[in-house]
Amino acid sequence: MSGDLAMPSLINSKDQMLRERAASVIPGGMWGHMSTRYLGSAYPQFFERADGCRVWDVDGREYIDLMCSWGPNILGHHHRAVEEAAARQRSLGDAMNGPGEVLVELAELLVKTVAHADWAMLQKNGTDATTACVTIARAGTGRRKVLVARGSYHGAVPWCTPSLAGVTAEDRAHLIHFDYNDVASLEAAVEQAGNDLAAVVVTAFRHDVARDQELPTAAFARRARELTTAADAALIVDDVRAGFRIDLAGSWEPLGVRPDLSAFSKAIANGYPLAAITGTDRFREAATKVYVTGSFWYGAVAMAAAIATIKTLRDTNAIASMNAAGERLRSGLDAAARKHGLSLRQTGPMSMPMVLFDGDAEFRKADAFCSAALREGAYFHPRHNMFLSAAHTAGDVDLALQAADAGMAAAAQVA
Repeated sequence: MSGDLAMPSLINSKDQMLRERAASVIPGGMWGHMSTRYLGSAYPQFFERADGCRVWDVDGREYIDLMCSWGPNILGHHHRAVEEAAARQRSLGDAMNGPGEVLVELAELLVKTVAHADWAMLQKNGTDATTACVTIARAGTGRRKVLVARGSYHGAVPWCTPSLAGVTAEDRAHLIHFDYNDVASLEAAVEQAGNDLAAVVVTAFRHDVARDQELPTAAFARRARELTTAADAALIVDDVRAGFRIDLAGSWEPLGVRPDLSAFSKAIANGYPLAAITGTDRFREAATKVYVTGSFWYGAVAMAAAIATIKTLRDTNAIASMNAAGERLRSGLDAAARKHGLSLRQTGPMSMPMVLFDGDAEFRKADAFCSAALREGAYFHPRHNMFLSAAHTAGDVDLALQAADAGMAAAAQVA
């Protein structure tokens, strides 16, 4: 693996030249969560190709991919069954004057797979899906107030974006906040909403950036269900990040709690652009009344890819495989940290690990760890949860752990 060699400087590299070209035609050189401006100079901005659980940057350096395109690649890059399904549909047509047969097939598969689902609608991005859920909840209840947890990420439009630039107070006039996993806080927010409560929106687990992750407690999930049922409001689970990684039936299904509406994206089509919402019959009529659409929302290729992805996840041991890889990674990182006299906090689902260092409020140890591991051929993230795919073998994880050992050594040198 080329990552076994020391990483040459990015100065005068193809990556650096692309950054300079981008800076003249793209505001800030890059936008959104894939901008590396906050990750340090060691991180490449541009990539040439990907395969399985590996990615290659434009300068030819190879990495074990521990971000999986920030979640979408659940089976691995270029998964054969997914690519074949997409190619078959592409040969027939993609964005046509109307949807292909695959739209109905995928909706049927989602209804069959997701435990609470009586119907499904398709979009392109996670933000599309969460926003449609909120719109349908308001249409179905005739109310305005929407409850969201402080710090939770639900997308990048004015009602929910983490940035306030360009956002008005009116955009968020009907949001009320509570604390994730805090039943009393949730109850207080419901009381504040009164008879104007349209929905409670909650992520599948707490995955705020730059902090420890929290799995939902059964008590919190059950109380969210009880409160929304009593108010005849919608319980919305934002399963965009976690969907199909924890449980194919829905991430809260192991808790015995079923939402009214769920939003999915990321892993649904193994890297092809697609999102979906699923809902109960309580909100079927409301879903027929709202106007939601997009120029490419009916693209058939991504739908074909999604069918293949979900069937592969269903018919193989993919979730268990990802969990095993995550457990191996977690154990190895703990051992490497102890070896170098460091203390880690590893939180979240096994296949979506967050790794933070104790006593590292400014993330200096995390930055040193990730930069050194990157030079050795493993792409970790210092502040965001990572992702494992079904393509990660024990051998791949061990290679990442070799790189992590160098990262721990570097982190141990940070005062």
